[in-house]
Amino acid sequence: MDKLNETNFPQQKHMTKKDYVIICGDFGDIWSAKSNEQKDMLQWLSQRNFTTLFLDGNWENYGKLNSQTITVWNGGSAHRLTDSVIHLMRGQIYTLNRRSFFVMGGACSKYKELRKKDGTWWPEEMPSTREYRAAWRNLEKACRKVDYILTHTAPYSLVTQLRDVEGEYPLNLFLQEIEEKIRYKHWYFGHFHRDMELDEKHTGVYHRLLPLR
Repeated sequence: MDKLNETNFPQQKHMTKKDYVIICGDFGDIWSAKSNEQKDMLQWLSQRNFTTLFLDGNWENYGKLNSQTITVWNGGSAHRLTDSVIHLMRGQIYTLNRRSFFVMGGACSKYKELRKKDGTWWPEEMPSTREYRAAWRNLEKACRKVDYILTHTAPYSLVTQLRDVEGEYPLNLFLQEIEEKIRYKHWYFGHFHRDMELDEKHTGVYHRLLPLR
C-alpha cells in the first residue's frame, strides 16, 4: 500500500471521499490471519481522503472475504469492509459519478499446486457458474452497454499475448465474449504485474495510478 501514501500519491491531498481509487485485484489486505494487522491496514486506508474500491484477484483470502456482510452499494452488491473500503463483487454493475462500471474479479493461480488449499490458495479464486450467470443477467439489464469494464485478468485474445494459464481459460473465454458483445469505453485489468497500454481501449495496471479515460 506504499503507493497510496501521500509521498507517492500527493494528489490525494485535494481529494474527498467522493473520489475513488480502484484496485484491479490482489488487494490482499484481509489476507493476514493476524486480525490486528488487518485492522491497522483497513484503518489506515479509511483515513485517506479518498474511498478505496477493489475487485478480487487470485491472491485473496476468500474465506475471510466471503464471510463479509453483503450490502447494496451504488447499484450493485458489495462487501463494505469500512465506510470507505469496499469490495466490488463479481458480475455487478455500479454507478459512480454518473458512469457505469461492470466488474468481474477472479483469476487462476499459476503455481497453486505449491500452495495450501484454504491457507494460501482458495478454489473460489475462479468465478462460479452462479457468478457468470449473474454477470450476464446484469449486463442484459444494462442493454449490454457500460462505460467501463474492470477485471483482474483479461479476455482470451489479450491473454494469449501476455501469459498463458490453462486453468484460467473459462474466465478468459467468458471475458472474450464480453469483449465481443458489450459496448464500452475502456477496459482496465491487473494480474500481469505490468503497466501497459495494449491499445486505445485496454489498459493493464500495476504500479501506476491513472485517471479514468
